[in-house]
Amino acid sequence: MKIVIDGERCTGHGRCYSLVPELFDSDDQGHSLLRDPGAEVSADQVRQAQVAVDNCPEDCISLQD
Repeated sequence: MKIVIDGERCTGHGRCYSLVPELFDSDDQGHSLLRDPGAEVSADQVRQAQVAVDNCPEDCISLQD
């Protein structure tokens, strides 16, 4: 599985990198970035990523096979 961020929809609330700093970071404007873009995530990381997906007010984070 991979984490995908729709950068067009992200407005920088920061919940993802506040809740799951192991997977997410921010750019200079506070928009979400992946720490390891394009990397496959482990089963433990999928559970962590789901926290970010569930807490994103713009629904711009998703998990894809």
